[in-house]
Amino acid sequence: MRKSAGAAVKKKSAPPEKKYMRIAIKEATANVKACAGGPFGACIIKDGKVISKARNTVLSENDSTCHAEINAIREACRKLGTFDLFGCMIYSTTEPCPMCFSAIHWARIDAIVYGTKIANVEKLGFNEMSISNTTMKRLCKSRVAIIPGFLQGECLALIKNWKKCNGSSTY
Repeated sequence: MRKSAGAAVKKKSAPPEKKYMRIAIKEATANVKACAGGPFGACIIKDGKVISKARNTVLSENDSTCHAEINAIREACRKLGTFDLFGCMIYSTTEPCPMCFSAIHWARIDAIVYGTKIANVEKLGFNEMSISNTTMKRLCKSRVAIIPGFLQGECLALIKNWKKCNGSSTY
């Protein structure tokens, strides 16, 4: 149950579902096939319905903030007509970077479900800050639930396939 602004809210997130992570994987796969934007996809759900899905568009938009999670949050906010995504879960193929975690926190998303760790994409040369979501949660006293390693094998396959992109940028 939601309490007034500023009050602590305790809500148990629904267990993750494979079909939603596979939507995020499908978004990332499109980037991998095109060797564009990196192996990153995201999907936001609320009450069992897909609100938004997105992929990394840093290169196509020439905007370093266009990570999959940020793009999914922007679309969800537009669709729902609010900045407050309380009651939503975000699925991401890779652990959100500190920028994305902060946006998830500020949007009041209930839970993050992710496949691979930041360290997995750092090895590819992505300009990541190696601050885990668990550390971010502790530092900012966030209430966001974190569910790591979900469909990790399928998400690791995205990274392996991304490595095959000749001459591709790391974004």
